[in-house]
Amino acid sequence: MKRREAIRVLVIDDSAYSRQTITRMLESSPLVEVVGTAADGEEALRRSIELEPDLATLDLEMPRMDGFTFLRVLMARKPTPVIVVSGQAGDEQVFKALELGAADFIAKPMTRATPELASIQDELIRKVHAIRDLRIEKVRARTQALPAMLGSRVSGPVHAPRVVVIASSTGGPSALMQILGAFPEAQAYPVLVAQHMPAGFTAGFADRLDRLTPFSASEAKGGELLEPGRILVAPGGRHLELESSGGKVLTRIAEDSPADKYSPSADRLFASAAKHFGKDVLGVVLTGMGDDGRLGALAVKQAGGSIIAESEESAVIFGMPKQVIKAGAADQVLALCDLPAAMASAPPRSGAKTELIRKEAK
Repeated sequence: MKRREAIRVLVIDDSAYSRQTITRMLESSPLVEVVGTAADGEEALRRSIELEPDLATLDLEMPRMDGFTFLRVLMARKPTPVIVVSGQAGDEQVFKALELGAADFIAKPMTRATPELASIQDELIRKVHAIRDLRIEKVRARTQALPAMLGSRVSGPVHAPRVVVIASSTGGPSALMQILGAFPEAQAYPVLVAQHMPAGFTAGFADRLDRLTPFSASEAKGGELLEPGRILVAPGGRHLELESSGGKVLTRIAEDSPADKYSPSADRLFASAAKHFGKDVLGVVLTGMGDDGRLGALAVKQAGGSIIAESEESAVIFGMPKQVIKAGAADQVLALCDLPAAMASAPPRSGAKTELIRKEAK
């Protein structure tokens, strides 16, 4: 069996300790090779062009040229997958970096360089390994499309679902901003979101959705009623589900457990929505690595609801929607730009699968 070439990584951080620690963590994987390091944005830009790495890890706060300027210039000159390794938990800076073209981020346990940095090793290696499936041209296209799609008009019939549940991972924050920001006004249904994101960031992401889309958005706390035009984002590291209480359906926050592969879990959210709303659920599975959402999508289908999967045409990583399509759970397979119109109207029920779905599932 032919051995796969190592993923070539450039480590960018102004702290020598952090550079050494991140390098050591990455090189613990036989599939990763650190080809260089950089201590500031200017050096990082030179080394990116010189070394042509497959991936760069990036600290946002650096001297001479900060991480944001570096991202703008890099994406214009030499588009390269970037994973932000940031200590700015819950900070707007991370979401700004994602909108500038960063593919994903990892939260440092501390803002300062400390031995606790090593705790992110498993997550870092997992996301670096997944970069083989990431298509940088899709990241760049999504970044360029975001300003134009925010506030663009969506038209279509008004036969909307009662509840919309959305699953997303790598590439998801900018995809969600594009979809939900494309509506001219809040829709007549609640939206529940399971975005793979660590604790400390989901509240800030919900605030961003609240400001930049016509919906009212917040991080779910548990006990909320599902209100039309409201977005509830599952809290990082925990799960958003639904429960019946006093004849009403309320949100419930469940703690993570060692058995949970993904957190927040789209499977748990979708299955819970299917249990309480049946055929009135519309599930949307967006870009991301892994298979979270596949079992949940099947539960929605079994309850009579509908599923839309993002197409390979626009997905940054096609893993999650591809698994839903292969399972036969998708009613429609659509590019990101076509999703808002589909969410504003009633999607087809079971049996309406198209040639595109069969083609995508191969």
